[in-house]
Amino acid sequence: MQYDPIKRSLGRVFNITPGFRVLFYRLLNLLLLRSWYIRRELKKWSGQQGPVADILDAGSGFGQYSWFMSRLGYDYRILGVDVKEEQVEDCNRFFKLLGKGGQVNFREADLTRFKEDSAYDLILSVDVMEHIEEDRKVFQNFFASMVPGGMLLISTPSDKGGSDAHDHGGEGISGFIDEHVRDGYSPEDISEKLKSVGFKDIDCLYSYGVPGHISWKLTMKTPILLLNKSKLFFILLPLYYLLVWPIAYILNLMDVKGNHKEGTGLLVKAFKPTAN
Repeated sequence: MQYDPIKRSLGRVFNITPGFRVLFYRLLNLLLLRSWYIRRELKKWSGQQGPVADILDAGSGFGQYSWFMSRLGYDYRILGVDVKEEQVEDCNRFFKLLGKGGQVNFREADLTRFKEDSAYDLILSVDVMEHIEEDRKVFQNFFASMVPGGMLLISTPSDKGGSDAHDHGGEGISGFIDEHVRDGYSPEDISEKLKSVGFKDIDCLYSYGVPGHISWKLTMKTPILLLNKSKLFFILLPLYYLLVWPIAYILNLMDVKGNHKEGTGLLVKAFKPTAN
């Protein structure tokens, strides 16, 4: 199953005006459970960081997290990088329309090659590492690009079915998300890789426990499956979300407040040691 055609279709709909684009970001923040976790951690980090920071949004996509971070601190300088040229151009155009072109910029880059020595206080990577085979090389580049004491924040599927890889329809049938190069990470796997390049104080938290996984099926999997069958479902999409949102909200709230022994997502924090 491919997400990209659906993402492009939604992007065109919500790109009519800057106001529609901001509405799109707000809807993503409401619907996507990973956004609940990420925004919580970003608020904690911002409270400790202070008013000035350099941030790398590594795999910036639609730019929704860059937008959120730009609102946490008006002296936060944010660079979003993505491999897709059309998304980079689109985000640069949109943020200039918002009057944030001096604060938030986007650049086309391959994370296996992107490195800027000791440049960033925070590196955010959301739903990116599961797409990259050379993950250890990316972690090396992240480490080199961070200032001492900087934080890396990663959201990625776990190996407990985070790519829906255990939901195959039979032998030879791909999972729901077939753009991933791995089923997901275990806490031990990603911690070992981060430690091997120098990161310390690594904290791995399972997300998308039972409540979150049900919410994901309601808010993401079912609509994507229906949209892949017929684009006419776009017309019914607002009504669908009006019906499922109260249930999804309760499920998301249960998930972020819970302590999960396992889940289909991982939230990972790691720090670059300060100089002795």
